Amino acid sequence: MAPVVVLVGAPGCGKTTVGRALADTLSVEFRDTDIDIEQMAGKPIPEIFIDEGEAHFRTLERAAVAAALAGGTGVLALGGGAVLAEETRAALVGHRVVYLSVELPDAVKRVGLGAGRPLLAINPRATLKHLLDQRRPLYAEVATETVTTDGRTPAAVVAEIAALLPR
Repeated sequence: MAPVVVLVGAPGCGKTTVGRALADTLSVEFRDTDIDIEQMAGKPIPEIFIDEGEAHFRTLERAAVAAALAGGTGVLALGGGAVLAEETRAALVGHRVVYLSVELPDAVKRVGLGAGRPLLAINPRATLKHLLDQRRPLYAEVATETVTTDGRTPAAVVAEIAALLPR
């Protein structure tokens, strides 16, 4: 079994909000690998970063993504940095992957000052700009479709994605 669709994109693009609404629209389950990681670790992601560091988090993330791709049947949202791992990018080949594109102004509005987002704890705007610049080519590499989210409601984004999926 494989997910119906995998959502990728930067923090603030709407993966969780759009993913939940899309899953409801399609009458399928929603799965977020960040939630899977927290359940595996028994603690929130910011605590994983503080206690064990980013490298440990990325190890958990690769495992969570592999498991979700192998056993998911609904809408799957990957953490913003999941595409950094070459093995994750390779694992996404053959899946329907929608890149939810967002530009810096909208991303900043949506993530606020980075509360609960460890990589955005210091200078969120500059860090988010760096993350967007660094990761955009990787999101585009794995995407089978790109949907722009700037200035759009989650419902409009969901409708566009749903129209892209086979009936």
